[in-house]
Amino acid sequence: MLNKNPLWRYLLVIGVLLLALVYALPNLYPEDPALNISATRGGVVSEQARAELERSFDQANISAKSVVLEEGQVLARFNTTEDQLQAREIAAEKLGANYVTALNLAPATPAWLNAIGASPMKLGLDLRGGVHFLMAVDMKAALNKNLNDMEETFRADLREDRVRYRNIQADLAKGYVTITMRSAEDVAAAQAALKKRDRELVFSPGAEEFSFNTSISELRLKEIQEYALEQNITIIRNRVNEIGVAEPIVQRQGADRIVVQLPGVQDTAKAKEILGATATLEFRLVDTDADLAAALEGRIPPGTELFYSRDGRPVLLEKKIMLTGEHITGASSSFDEYSRPQVSIKLDAKGGNKLSESTRTAIGRRMASVFIEYKPSEELDEKGNPILVKNQEVINDATIQARLGRDFRITGIDSPGEAQNLATLLRAGALLAPIQIIEERTIGPSLGKENIQLGTTAIMWGMVTVLIFMVIYYKAFGLVANLALVANLVLIVGVMSMIPGATLTLPGMAGIVLTVGMAVDANVLIFERIREELADGRSVQQAIHHGYDRAFATITDSNITTLLVALILFGIGTGPVKGFAVTLAIGILTSIFTAVVGTRLLVNLFWGGRRVQSLPI
Repeated sequence: MLNKNPLWRYLLVIGVLLLALVYALPNLYPEDPALNISATRGGVVSEQARAELERSFDQANISAKSVVLEEGQVLARFNTTEDQLQAREIAAEKLGANYVTALNLAPATPAWLNAIGASPMKLGLDLRGGVHFLMAVDMKAALNKNLNDMEETFRADLREDRVRYRNIQADLAKGYVTITMRSAEDVAAAQAALKKRDRELVFSPGAEEFSFNTSISELRLKEIQEYALEQNITIIRNRVNEIGVAEPIVQRQGADRIVVQLPGVQDTAKAKEILGATATLEFRLVDTDADLAAALEGRIPPGTELFYSRDGRPVLLEKKIMLTGEHITGASSSFDEYSRPQVSIKLDAKGGNKLSESTRTAIGRRMASVFIEYKPSEELDEKGNPILVKNQEVINDATIQARLGRDFRITGIDSPGEAQNLATLLRAGALLAPIQIIEERTIGPSLGKENIQLGTTAIMWGMVTVLIFMVIYYKAFGLVANLALVANLVLIVGVMSMIPGATLTLPGMAGIVLTVGMAVDANVLIFERIREELADGRSVQQAIHHGYDRAFATITDSNITTLLVALILFGIGTGPVKGFAVTLAIGILTSIFTAVVGTRLLVNLFWGGRRVQSLPI
């Protein structure tokens, strides 16, 4: 008999729908206004600090739903956004600068759904809100770094060309490198040697006899600034990927600004810490022959610099940098043989060769790892932005046992959390120039609430209109199509909730509305085919069978072309366009499933495989 389906097919469809329904359920639970509090530099918040915070909230009559310590961070939930904002001021004042306090929205998903990995859909910045950062790139630091590199390069070039010099010194304030020679002939030879390697160099007379200043052209300065900005954007994108943000926006604004928008971020405190940090490493040799006591009294030997380790121990290091963090291609945290935190580092080919060459003649000497971090100070520049302060400290110095290559490790890190944090920063890339967050906006849910309401209203009215039309025009078969339409909506929400990284934006909601309208198209094609078969004198079972089979090719063709368009949109689009493409593609696939497979099962269940004289269509 035609139009009979085996039991396993019913069970399969029911199982798929139940699975989608379970994973769609978390979207019915509203989110709580919350505070996310974490310690800086990979530290953890203590239970004592959490308890003190809770007492402070109680004393201020702030009603907190819960203040819990999870994985070294405090998550405080509140009933209203007013309580949330007041609590943030109290927490920031009480904890100080060593903690990051950020507004957040915490999902209120029941524990049993959390246990099976069900979570609500991530909503875009336009629907859910999120964090908007405006970052400024410190171009002065980028140019200073270039001057320091020029100083080292000039020394190497003149030595290679056997041109003797008295002194080479970078003047960061004036933006040039002063080279002092022994005679006028040496000045001419040095300028010829340097010009031979770089025709963009500009020479001018120096203040001393037989000296000249060397700078680079305006064109090269602009290139350096452009390169620093583009590289920082790339590195920030890497860092955003490290913290698992879906569909972020990282784009340039003006000559030295970067806009970062993180929609759907759960851990905004972590995002702020990772994005705002400007950490890198330098590796230098320890000068053990110099008089450390004299250096502490201010008589620092030429060619060396005085640093301090984390425990306050003074260390004299050579000015020459063996390697910088820009050559690091991989970093991972682990433990050494004594269960101490360590970071294993991999270098690119250039960095590996550089370190190998540097350590070739330094076996037996001590090499120090210098951790460099830029932090905003309380002082402001002429534009009103906080001035960045460079903090340097020696985190490790160890004897070089053998010639180092592309893989090595650093130890002496305080905690596993800090090792993990450092590895994340190094893996994401060291910034070429420091950045600072000059504007931070947390976009609350109220802004996107209206969008959500309007989008939901559009979907509901679209569905109601379609439901009424289908029932009136196709009678009982219209009810079947309506059930498929509802199932299609559940499938879309469930699949979107299951896909890691998928984010629903306002254009994404438009894609769902469009899908609702398109979903019944397949059923209209099928039902019209069945009507034609009945009009041609076919039996009921033959009409159902041929109606579905002959409409299938048309449905597939039309949906494949739309699916291809959606894939192209996803490939070349960005941000909201991708969101639209994702929901459209998912909607097409689920509508084919519900229209072709789902409705056929229902039609076969009610009218298939039995003697029926007519169909309610």
